[in-house]
Amino acid sequence: MTTIRRATADDAPTLRALMRELAENQGHAAQVAVSVDRLADLLTRPDVGYLIAERDGKAIGYVSWLQRVSFWSGQDYLALDDLYVCSEERGAKVGEHLMRAISEVARRRVIRWEVAEANVAAQRFYRRIGATLVSKKICRLVGDTTV
Repeated sequence: MTTIRRATADDAPTLRALMRELAENQGHAAQVAVSVDRLADLLTRPDVGYLIAERDGKAIGYVSWLQRVSFWSGQDYLALDDLYVCSEERGAKVGEHLMRAISEVARRRVIRWEVAEANVAAQRFYRRIGATLVSKKICRLVGDTTV
């Protein structure tokens, strides 16, 4: 049976390992630079949320988000950062359980997130659970760069 619970600072080593798995699957392992200690600190912030999915005491996935506000609507929303399910658990509805759980946390607030154009399987999953996919380009600029 899959259980889902709120992560605490004590879960930082497990969550970092899962983040690393996700990054490796996406070819971005070198970008995971957060230390376990820093992640533990982040997990204590009120605007940061993590849920862990477990089976038989073993972490098998997670969903993470940040609380944000939209200046256009004036409403709070959840910015989903990552949804990850270990490869051996895919197809067992763990992702659906995690998305249902974050939906309960959101309490009628909008949940927004990004998905890579090449990640067709994830897009199919999101459509299946009722998400609306909107095309948009993501721009990044490092502060203090020459513009």
